[in-house]
Amino acid sequence: MKNIIGVRFRKLGKIYFFNPKWLEVKKGDYVIVDTAQGEEYAEVVIPNRKVNDEKIVAPLKNVLRLASQADTKHYEECRKKEKEAFKLCSEKIKEHKLEMTLTDVEYKFDDSKILFYFTADGRIDFRELVKDLAAIYKTRIELRQIGVRDEVKRIGGNGVCGRELCCCTFLSDFEAVSIKMAKEQNISLNPSKISGNCGRLMCCLKYEQEAYEEKLSKLPSVGSIVKTPDGTGEVDSVEILKEKIRVKLKDGEGFFYKKYDVSEITIIKTATKEVIGSEEEENKKELEELEKLQNEDKKVEQQ
Repeated sequence: MKNIIGVRFRKLGKIYFFNPKWLEVKKGDYVIVDTAQGEEYAEVVIPNRKVNDEKIVAPLKNVLRLASQADTKHYEECRKKEKEAFKLCSEKIKEHKLEMTLTDVEYKFDDSKILFYFTADGRIDFRELVKDLAAIYKTRIELRQIGVRDEVKRIGGNGVCGRELCCCTFLSDFEAVSIKMAKEQNISLNPSKISGNCGRLMCCLKYEQEAYEEKLSKLPSVGSIVKTPDGTGEVDSVEILKEKIRVKLKDGEGFFYKKYDVSEITIIKTATKEVIGSEEEENKKELEELEKLQNEDKKVEQQ
């Protein structure tokens, strides 16, 4: 067992574990920690606790000290400098006529580096911009491209549910979401209805996916042939959460439909061909483009 604390460097950023050594801290305290990029100012979100060794990614970096008033003052000065650097960099981007949008600036606590975050379609040759910024600030300059989901997380806003965006309140990491999730949850396949403020698939599609996958494993797919108390028929639709099946049954020369609990039917033959609904067919091109953008963003976010 190791004694650890969890800290964040930015609001809603990832939580990182550090070795507090002899220090006892509480949630909301500020500390100076040792990182691969030098000293950093961080907020404690998980106070001292014991964690099994196998849950720790070694080597564990150290907490250097509790933040002093001088440290806090320097941190606040860095935040002021970031606003000035944002304005100056935006002007330089216009001067160089670069197709990129500056979204945020981050001053490292030890003044070793300034990071400029931006969004862009494709690759950008920003070498001349870096030279200009380095000449002004006399320190190391790094430009980092981020995805549109990261951009919206930094800007903030409210979702279609009326609440503040998940990425601005509690999501530390963006998990992969896909069109397949919307299909499995019987959600509208209209891109405008399943996309968030960022123009990408809503993160909340992921929340109930595990429950849907567990239920779908017990249910036949649409088009499957099943045996019911009223004879053999074809699955017409599925109510996943209720675990009910609507079956199309032959009645003389015609057909009738009836619902059954999954426990009342036996699967004779599973459908081999995926059924494509009219809404999916109608929005096929837009859905493919959305999936493509989603995959491209994933690559940028992993950089």
